[in-house]
Amino acid sequence: MENHWHEEFMRLALQEARLAFEEGEVPVGAVVVVEGQIVGKGHNQREALQDPTAHAEVLALRETCRKLNSWRLPDATVYVTLEPCSMCVGALILARVQHLVYGVSDPKAGAVGSLYNLAQDPRLNHRIEVTSGILEATCSEMLKTFFKTLRLARSWKG
Repeated sequence: MENHWHEEFMRLALQEARLAFEEGEVPVGAVVVVEGQIVGKGHNQREALQDPTAHAEVLALRETCRKLNSWRLPDATVYVTLEPCSMCVGALILARVQHLVYGVSDPKAGAVGSLYNLAQDPRLNHRIEVTSGILEATCSEMLKTFFKTLRLARSWKG
């Protein structure tokens, strides 16, 4: 898929991330695209749902699987603003997702190249095509702003 389309769909993932930001969640957003159409979307909701698995990618996958009535997504491309963690890339592998596109790397928890490279691990039965760095600066800035705001709020509380 052309870089232009990657940017368009990443902008939609960023809209999801903004929703998370507004809800006080770590601003990560994801959309799942099949045949050029968004089939699922999600943003982090761990605090709201008190669920450690309520990451943007997992919620977007759940919606997609419900809509398509299948847990197998071999024609899907997942767009996410932050490099997925091991749980999320594990879910993408289990769903047989074809392509992952993400914005910014996560040096603390990223499992698609930063800490691990589960998406391309030859020991697993499925590998995912990966494109990174799409709208990287925008994705990074949203995360930096969120954590800066959070630190300031905590310092005011003493």
